[in-house]
This record gives sequence, structure tokens and C-alpha cells, in this order.
Amino acid sequence: MSYHQAVFANDQFYHVFNRGVEKRTTFIDKRDYNRFIDSLNYYRARDQHVRFSFRGRITIENKNISSGPLFAEVVSYCLMPNHFHLLLKQVSDNGITTFLSKLSNSYTKYFNTRYKRVGPLFQGSFKAIRIESDEQLVHVSRYIHLNPLIDYLIKDIQSYAYSSYLEYLGLKEGFCHKNYIMENFSPETYEQFVLDQEDYGRSIKLLERATHEEIG
Repeated sequence: MSYHQAVFANDQFYHVFNRGVEKRTTFIDKRDYNRFIDSLNYYRARDQHVRFSFRGRITIENKNISSGPLFAEVVSYCLMPNHFHLLLKQVSDNGITTFLSKLSNSYTKYFNTRYKRVGPLFQGSFKAIRIESDEQLVHVSRYIHLNPLIDYLIKDIQSYAYSSYLEYLGLKEGFCHKNYIMENFSPETYEQFVLDQEDYGRSIKLLERATHEEIG
């Protein structure tokens, strides 16, 4: 599996991920996680000309975000202490690159101000893999949702608040475009699909770690 900077095309899906510089922690407490998730919701919209920090906390009920034109659709996500995973569909030219630039810059400014630090927070350019089939799409969504379990942060992924998994199970509202995954699942069968593959997820995580070590 090759990890590199993708050339993004409209109407294509991508698994996007990045981690903190020097593998540092990028999400320290609940406030940090929620700030990134709210920014994820906010900056996917093309018409947000005011910085998130000037608008205050944006809620998932804000129809101006979800109903307007988007840079990219967020299909699923998971935030880990020192990295994040996103499954995105590009819907406008240069959408994913613009979206991630705004998201990263906004969160880095917030984090640096809060913790009195300077400099980049995330490691270079984000990595992206183009999704090449419907089968790969559902497998990547499962892998993303399994991350907290794979890394042994928790024993029950329903207890993890910083991913889109609970949206998929119908246990909370959110902004993800779940239809691409859930057209062939009910919440119950999706949960079974994810949990049946815990060992598979751990094996993929080992491969991912080895690849990261190779690319530095």
C-alpha cells in the first residue's frame, strides 16, 4: 500500500490522514477534540469567509453549513491523540486541498494560542489515498472507526466520542455523508461489520506503522 500526496479529482473519494510533528500529541483534552470536529464541519463549506474563531462554536444544526456549496463531503472521521483520519469526497475543484489548508491553519492557530507554542503542529503535507472501488470505500470507513480499538485506547468503540462511528449507528446527529456507506447496511449490520473485523484492523495498523517508519 503506497502513501503519497494524491492528485485530487472531483467526485472521487480519498482517505486522508496526518499526524503531529515529531509524533507529538495534537489533541490534549475534550475541548481540543471538539474544536477540531466543529472546524471540520465549518470549513468544508465554500462560503465561510469569516474565520471560525470569529464565529464562535458552530453547531451541527446550522443549516448554512450543511445546505450550501461544499469543498468536500466528509464521509467519516476519527481523531486520535496524535493524528487524524478523514474519508472525504471532493465536490469542487481543489476542494480537498483548500478545505484541509483552512482546517489545519485554523486548528494550529487555536492550539498554539492555547498552549503558548509556535510553529507547525502537523507533519508536513497530509497523506492521501484515492479510493478505487466501492468495496475499498466501506473497508476504509471500517478501518477509520476501528482506530481507537486498534490502538487500545478503549475497549468499546461506542464509548469513543471523537469519531463518526456513533453517527453511523444512529446514536447521535452529525454532518457526515453516510449514504455512500450505509446504502447497503442498517445501523445494526454496520456495527456487526465493523466489530467482526477487529483483528483485520489491527493487522492493517501494523502495516500502516511500518509504512510511516519508511517514509519518516
